[in-house]
Amino acid sequence: MDNELTQFNDIRPFEPEELPAAYDKLIANPQFHGVVKYLFPNVPFDAVAQKMRACDTSLKFQLAFSFGFIKELLAKAARGYEMDCSSVDRSGNYTFVSNHRDIVLDSAILDVLLVEAKFADTCEIAIGDNLLKLDWVKDLVRINKSFIVQRGLPMREMLVASKQLSDYMHYVISHKKQSIWIAQRSGRAKDSNDRTSEAVLKMMTMGGEGSLVERFKQLHIVPLSISYEFDPCDYLKAAELQQKRDDANWVKGPQDDHISMKTGIYGNKGHIHYHCAPCIDSFLDTIPPDTPKNNLYTTIAQHIDREIHRHYQLYPSNYIALDELRGTNDFTAHYSANDKAFFDKYLADQLAKIELPLCDNDFLHKQMLIMYANPAINQLASNGNME
Repeated sequence: MDNELTQFNDIRPFEPEELPAAYDKLIANPQFHGVVKYLFPNVPFDAVAQKMRACDTSLKFQLAFSFGFIKELLAKAARGYEMDCSSVDRSGNYTFVSNHRDIVLDSAILDVLLVEAKFADTCEIAIGDNLLKLDWVKDLVRINKSFIVQRGLPMREMLVASKQLSDYMHYVISHKKQSIWIAQRSGRAKDSNDRTSEAVLKMMTMGGEGSLVERFKQLHIVPLSISYEFDPCDYLKAAELQQKRDDANWVKGPQDDHISMKTGIYGNKGHIHYHCAPCIDSFLDTIPPDTPKNNLYTTIAQHIDREIHRHYQLYPSNYIALDELRGTNDFTAHYSANDKAFFDKYLADQLAKIELPLCDNDFLHKQMLIMYANPAINQLASNGNME
């Protein structure tokens, strides 16, 4: 193993020579047995274990297990999916910075799409340690090429962890020649108003060498737009928004992330579209070298946002929500009466799933309209058609 890699041992994915021990540890875990039985009810566990041990790289593990599961899932829970990657060189490796729609599937679907588009490999995935409370889950995601983002640390420890994370991302791009996926901000935008966190960008430039612009260029950032026709977690997000409105101290319970993950994975997503914008390296060359540091981060964040927004795929649901939110008929060219009837029933059915002691139905309905309208609002603004 590369000696330089050992400094990242607590956050990085497993290397090929570490996989046999990681498999043995998983195979011995009773909870993992239960998951395997749930996912593969008609397959003996010993057969699954044997197939795992035959995978001597993480990519082979993904091809043997993850991809089949994702494709079978999408066949049931989506009505089609694709990625437009015409703006990037498929022989390159990039840091994909995307909006965040689903806790689990955003990066999992991207990996499938990269393989189907004939990229050289899948990407390493940034995942928050808040989702990795169980040791066996942490082992599983590290087998699946995930690296760990440590959260909730005291300030001094957070700075050290952020520097380590940034150094690792630069190491992946420059030495391992792998791609990376990272969300544009911590957590999902509950209202789908996707904005790149400058804190994420600042973390990225803690590693690398040279000027800030040179450090950004070393990561080869590609803004990635993820568009779901329907968000299975929309009603859960609306409920969270009401709870936060009603109680400023409200925080999610220990089961909330688990419920969101399960709902997001198995719920109806409609059509799914991924779109790679051009790598921002050329844009970085246009930034004046005397740009103040804070302005630089703002400029780059705004550029990534514009690229993500203008490459959304919009659906009738987005235009209907915008018209209903504003009480207008400005976008009726983008949907039919049947589309509107379907979407209105969809919203009603989703709202009926919310279980709160006191549901503010008007508030909840408006929040769900905002979720579906914001991608349209942002795309129109990015094209100069709306303030």
